[in-house]
Amino acid sequence: MNFTIGGIRDIRSGSWRRGRTGECTAAAEFTGLWGWDVVPGARATANGCSCGRPPVARGSAPGPPGVCRAPGAHPLATAPVVPAGATLDEVTRVWAGFPHATLMLPVGRTFDVLEVGETAGRRALVRLERMGLPLGPVVATPQGRAQFLVAPGAAVGLPRLLYRMGWDGAALDLRALGPGDHITAPPSDRGGRGPVRWLRTPCWRTAGPPEARLVLGALGHAAHRSRR
Repeated sequence: MNFTIGGIRDIRSGSWRRGRTGECTAAAEFTGLWGWDVVPGARATANGCSCGRPPVARGSAPGPPGVCRAPGAHPLATAPVVPAGATLDEVTRVWAGFPHATLMLPVGRTFDVLEVGETAGRRALVRLERMGLPLGPVVATPQGRAQFLVAPGAAVGLPRLLYRMGWDGAALDLRALGPGDHITAPPSDRGGRGPVRWLRTPCWRTAGPPEARLVLGALGHAAHRSRR
């Protein structure tokens, strides 16, 4: 993530305060400050999802083609990717075509994600902060999950890292998200269950997300403890 203090001043200048709020201004912060791509995403509705496809019945198999497997939690099919570096005006033009869209962040480009239960994630976060280890942003979903943003490559390398740390045979409530996956970013709603929020907000002083190996020990220990 490359940005400057001057860039922060620019994006928070008068143009930042033209009445644009919510997902649109948050998307501009993600592209302009943190160097993340953003994609307009679907919202949950009374009938399932704003994409218009019928949702998969709860407890059923993944379902046939043409159904929505993640109501309110996926990019809109016709929405463009707003690239890192896009200005507030550029983001506003895209969001004008998708005014009720949520914020979806593509995984596998500038970061991968390690996900655990929120209780385990909070325990790991406290431990990591006490140890003074480098940390990136951490997202909490209304489904009770904590998503740690880590350096790209974590999803591919996770089995090897777990093996090296002795966690490969353990029943861990831990998974990795990588290329092709997306996460919902604050302040958007996730699946109609409430807003996504930050457990640890992005910080411009941070050079980039940490390597997975630096946080995996604490995450594995907390995830294993939560299963006992």
